[in-house]
Amino acid sequence: MRSGKAVNSAIAVVTVLSLGTGAWLLATNSGGHPPPQPSAAQARPGTDRYAPPGASPLSPSPPDRIRIPSIRVDAPLMGLRLTRGGSLDVPPPQKKNLAGWYEAGTTPGERGTAVVAGHVDNADGPAVFYDLGALTRGRTIEIDRRDGSVAVFTVDSVEVYDAKSFPDEKVYGPRSRAELRVITCGGPYSRGTGYEGNVVVFAHLASSR
Repeated sequence: MRSGKAVNSAIAVVTVLSLGTGAWLLATNSGGHPPPQPSAAQARPGTDRYAPPGASPLSPSPPDRIRIPSIRVDAPLMGLRLTRGGSLDVPPPQKKNLAGWYEAGTTPGERGTAVVAGHVDNADGPAVFYDLGALTRGRTIEIDRRDGSVAVFTVDSVEVYDAKSFPDEKVYGPRSRAELRVITCGGPYSRGTGYEGNVVVFAHLASSR
């Protein structure tokens, strides 16, 4: 289940639909500020083969916490499974400072592509990954792992995709080094349908401690 195309497509649909609705913007008559979106300057340079050197992959170990200091994220992680319909479940929206990781897939720091997802907002306001679109290349993401180690990732790019053209293979496909994807809702916001796409952070394992 780690890299199946059907599973990847289902995850893409759910991240668009369930990781933020913008309901609080409507409730405040749009008095709130929409979440920041990544600029073109933060997109992956060159081709998809761009791959700066990474650290040696770690042994598998479940993650317990994610920290992104530059955007003030410090949140526990819960395991996410697939629903009966074959889609990725999501963290409870009422717990705004909680993110999740796809526990049937790669663990963060292990060789391959690990996936972390969290809400951009809930009915009460901004949630854990509200500022994800403001993250920039070269910043650090830290994952506390259950074996006591910390996997330290460097951000390669931050991109936003429309739901209708979400690049499943680019985001979820297997990789030969240890990589991380952090995903939330993003793109234009519609009063009728909510957010129209996803913000995706691409990162690689740079070190561990």
